[in-house]
Amino acid sequence: MKQLIIIISILSLGAITSTGFAAGGDPEAGQIKSVVCAACHGADGNSDNPEYPSLAGQVPGYIEQQLANFKSGNRTNTIMIGMAQMLTPEDMSNLDAWYASQTAKVHTISDDQLENAQLGEKLYQGSACMGCHGPAGGGIPPNFPRLAGQHSKYTEAQLLLFKSEQRLNPIMTPIAAGLSPKQIRAIAIYLSGLH
Repeated sequence: MKQLIIIISILSLGAITSTGFAAGGDPEAGQIKSVVCAACHGADGNSDNPEYPSLAGQVPGYIEQQLANFKSGNRTNTIMIGMAQMLTPEDMSNLDAWYASQTAKVHTISDDQLENAQLGEKLYQGSACMGCHGPAGGGIPPNFPRLAGQHSKYTEAQLLLFKSEQRLNPIMTPIAAGLSPKQIRAIAIYLSGLH
């Protein structure tokens, strides 16, 4: 398992320098453009709906990259493909800068989720997860998102999409394939409590 973490870490470093995505947008222009995004992602990027991701505090470059993926069709989501079609590369960069500059809200784990969170902690810390998303789930710009504090329902849904190959990624799809639904839920709950 340690070899897998090291290999993924090396792959991560290579990807960071080769993407071309950089946090160079204008946060003020991004804030203006984000008004349309607020219905799902919250006015400051902290979504109140657990089915939609919180974007506040995301690693620089990640949102820009994902918006470009939605626009090109490399990533599918009915709502986001339509939204991304209206965005220019400058808009994407500005939105990325706005959300990266916001502070993510801290979520708490309820007592009835504690056992799952403890299992999730063991799984997260004993797997390749930390190699790309960091020990505290803070992510590695621009390819590996911040997972700390994300809604557990959203994280669980995304991991299940990777597991079922409805969302494809050369790193995440095989990792999720090796996890049971119970393990996926536990990891998602654990990550929701990180900050």
